[in-house]
Amino acid sequence: MRLRLRTCNLPDAKDIAPVHLLFICSRNKWRSRTAEELYRDFPGYLPKSAGTEPGARQRVTEGLIGWADLIFVMEAKHRDYLRDKFPEALGEKKIICLRIPDDFTYNDPDLIDLLKANMSPHLPVPEEPHFPS
Repeated sequence: MRLRLRTCNLPDAKDIAPVHLLFICSRNKWRSRTAEELYRDFPGYLPKSAGTEPGARQRVTEGLIGWADLIFVMEAKHRDYLRDKFPEALGEKKIICLRIPDDFTYNDPDLIDLLKANMSPHLPVPEEPHFPS
């Protein structure tokens, strides 16, 4: 497993590889996509998102699992899916369940607040998210 440093306070932070964050939900349309956008352009992190269902906007793959340093799932069923479908690619990677139900739309302010609250024990949280127009 690659070890990456949080780079916020280091003088040459641009020279250190960012932590790869993978956010997973069912369809990669609302929750995981919002989480990806929350961390886009946040120093020290490179986010991607994917979904577990066949019709997902971006389907989770073994390659994405291998790319990720930290994996965040929205529900326990997403963690179970990853463990069932990608046991070798997961290895000892940490999967964090954020316990966020499928009750929100993309960029919903309540979803952003819940993401921030549930992410804060694990990572610094961006103050101002940068969502595309």
